Amino acid sequence: MKDFEINVKIKLAGLWTAATFCYLYGDYFELYTPGKVDSLIRGENVLHSPMALFAASLIMVIPPLMIVVSLLVKPVLNKWLNIVFGSLFTLMMILIAFGSLTPWFIFYVFLAIIESILTALVVWSALNWPRNATDS
Repeated sequence: MKDFEINVKIKLAGLWTAATFCYLYGDYFELYTPGKVDSLIRGENVLHSPMALFAASLIMVIPPLMIVVSLLVKPVLNKWLNIVFGSLFTLMMILIAFGSLTPWFIFYVFLAIIESILTALVVWSALNWPRNATDS
């Protein structure tokens, strides 16, 4: 069977899509940890103010926007945006993985490691962006 070379833009969009799904699943599964829903109802959580929610929204809008950016933006800007945001999210997820080492949050550590790998692959793919159509 013949395998086809996948365009780097599609690779990047796929990696950002997978990372975005992992972020969503991690936040969703966190709702099943003991006391989480009760603390949300009482307003005792990290995102306890309009500004905190807005800041979290600014951060979490980046991965889904990078899916679109990866497909639509010209190569030079696209490459650098993927390197910058891929590096930022890789570092952020590594820090979250080390900060979540408790029995109830092993799922979160697992997802953070997967997310780190995906966003590191974003950086690697962007750094190795072919220079022209004849490059592999």
